[in-house]
Amino acid sequence: MEYVLALDQGTTSSRAIVFDREARVVSVAQREFRQFFPQPGWVEHDAREIWATQHGVALEAMERSGADPSAFVAVGITNQRETTVLWDRRTGQPVAPAIVWQDRRTAPRCDQLRGDARAAARIQRKTGLVIDAYFSGTKLEWLLDRVPGARARAEAGELAFGTVDSWLVWKLTGGRVHATDPSNASRTLLFNLHTQDWDDELLALLRIPRAVLPDVVPSSGVLAHTEASLFGVALPIAGLAGDQQAATFGQACFAPGMAKNTYGTGCFMLMNTGTVPVASRNKLLTTVGWQGPPGPHRTAYCLEGSVFMAGATVQWLRDGLQVIQSAPEVESLAAQVDDTGDVYLVPAFAGLGTPDWDGYARGTLVGMTRGTTRAHVARAALEAIALQSADVFAAMTRDARIPLKELRVDGGASRNNLLMQMQADFLGVPVVRPQVTETTALGAACLAGLATGFWSDGAQLAAQWQADRRFEPRLAEGERLAKLARWREAVERAKGWARP
Repeated sequence: MEYVLALDQGTTSSRAIVFDREARVVSVAQREFRQFFPQPGWVEHDAREIWATQHGVALEAMERSGADPSAFVAVGITNQRETTVLWDRRTGQPVAPAIVWQDRRTAPRCDQLRGDARAAARIQRKTGLVIDAYFSGTKLEWLLDRVPGARARAEAGELAFGTVDSWLVWKLTGGRVHATDPSNASRTLLFNLHTQDWDDELLALLRIPRAVLPDVVPSSGVLAHTEASLFGVALPIAGLAGDQQAATFGQACFAPGMAKNTYGTGCFMLMNTGTVPVASRNKLLTTVGWQGPPGPHRTAYCLEGSVFMAGATVQWLRDGLQVIQSAPEVESLAAQVDDTGDVYLVPAFAGLGTPDWDGYARGTLVGMTRGTTRAHVARAALEAIALQSADVFAAMTRDARIPLKELRVDGGASRNNLLMQMQADFLGVPVVRPQVTETTALGAACLAGLATGFWSDGAQLAAQWQADRRFEPRLAEGERLAKLARWREAVERAKGWARP
């Protein structure tokens, strides 16, 4: 038997999953790591801890599979996107904490950039992104300005920047390779979708020296081998993709018009738009889906809507309010009431993403009465996840100009049946959950497996995709529209709260 190892480095935990040739999960290992909140709106990670946990779970998953290291034909990497790491090329040590994608410290800088309408239009045209603190470019600029000596050292080629994929590749190769793929590069505000390269005008705008940037390599293709000492054998690193693009690939959304939504820390809905980038008119992002598999390096593009707080909202119920002891309890607690009693939670703890893009919005709980219970709040939290995704789905439908007939779903919270039924009700279309919900890791494995001949082509992967459950909408259309309108009233109350 032969296997593919997927490294799935997420926002709150590092995981490793071993897949067999039938794309079945053979073994899993996972470890959470610390989150740091040094100031309101700031979110940081220790990149050294990210590496330690990721290496540790990889060894654990390989051991649990019972297979010899020589049985592994490839490693695929998928990662939390936009999180920004800056490290010393000589020592391999970070020069500052990693700034997480949720971090809002550069919101004022983004306001400045948006103030120049002509420059803002060029940025959006070239990158497919809106100007927001979500993306890596202003985070990197902030580090170069604030870490003593960093800018001069970066210009001298002494420092390396990367999103988490680049950081892991660097550590896995003992510092021999500094690389990223187009799916991650396209999330930086520095990458031109049309030339498929770092853009000199964008680099000049944010004063980013090209010497600090990684090489851009295909998402599917052998880019390096790991240090033999890490796993007992040198394994080919053959797949690289940001988590949401990897999940889209793992969901076999290979044809234009197919869409998926991943329920992780945030919610991210992507629709395959084919080989030509589609400019959004409804505040969606245009992004690279993946490049490859090998052969002519075909690039697939996607439209994306980003919800910042999904599973993290449930974590807040658990850790912040302590109304539940574990995340799975939220479903049974929410089911104790038939509705929220007109209570709405807008979980804008890290601002609002699509379609509002308000970095100054903050979490809001409205509509409470003396009769409001923790069950109502729990149900409002689940509804908030589904309602935010419904906003994204509506924008995507308008941009695509074709009716989206179903939504494929994955991620941890997709196992919550109550949430998935809410999602179908608020969308008005079926929600389909696959048998393998670990589609982010599966996508990374598939990209690596295709590059090494473990799988033959996309048709084989599409044939292996199987539905587990289909959730049909039950809510009458009038009720659905009324619910969405009421939700938007609540969102308006959350917007702009932290604006200086």
